[in-house]
Amino acid sequence: MSAKANRQARALLLKEYRGVLSTHSRSMPGYPFGSVVPYCLDDQGRPLILISRIAQHTHNLQLDPKCSMIVGEREAEDVQSVGRVTVMADAQKITDEAAIDAAAQRYYRYFPESASYHSAHDFDFWVLVPVRYRYIGGFGAIHWLDDVALTNPFAGAAETSMVEHMNQDHTKAIAHYVELAGLPRTEPAVLVGIDSEGMHLRIGQSLHWLAFAEPCNTPTQVRQALVQLAHAEKWPTTEAIEA
Repeated sequence: MSAKANRQARALLLKEYRGVLSTHSRSMPGYPFGSVVPYCLDDQGRPLILISRIAQHTHNLQLDPKCSMIVGEREAEDVQSVGRVTVMADAQKITDEAAIDAAAQRYYRYFPESASYHSAHDFDFWVLVPVRYRYIGGFGAIHWLDDVALTNPFAGAAETSMVEHMNQDHTKAIAHYVELAGLPRTEPAVLVGIDSEGMHLRIGQSLHWLAFAEPCNTPTQVRQALVQLAHAEKWPTTEAIEA
């Protein structure tokens, strides 16, 4: 059961891209301080955030890095019956230049508008290093989890190459993925990320994660999965998530 819950909790973190970050208030000691932050998952499957140095939550993290972030299914009509996951974590500011470059390359694909204010203002990348997860998949499906994060085997040059190739040469295939998944077609979709379990598309300012039918551990397997989807008439059952 825990393996299935781990996959479901990870899928929820991949599907969503904003959460409520709770920090220990410096101005109001003893009280938690919640703020909404966008995020994507880094190469190790941990939430990556970009926050201002003058923001209240940043001041709080500098005093006490212990925090949590809760993520719930978007547009839920009944919030008590849908999935949500709370990540208990230690926040770490990224200071190594190579790590900052890698974080920026990933984050800007997901949130391209952030590049301008990151360079113009005092923003820094932080990673939420998970300590434990609390996942609720609906009534009665409640779990404490430890092994949710999964390293992305393609993070870096391999992922960048696949993403750029698809966006430059296979826009029709991407449009087909959008149609298959029933996603909004208000604007052309752009592929922004690939992991072993699925891919991220950006449509306007919204992000959508589409799961592969089976995990892909090599670029060749990803290519095969993308080709199959390009010729599919319906989105395949996601055995990796539902099993």
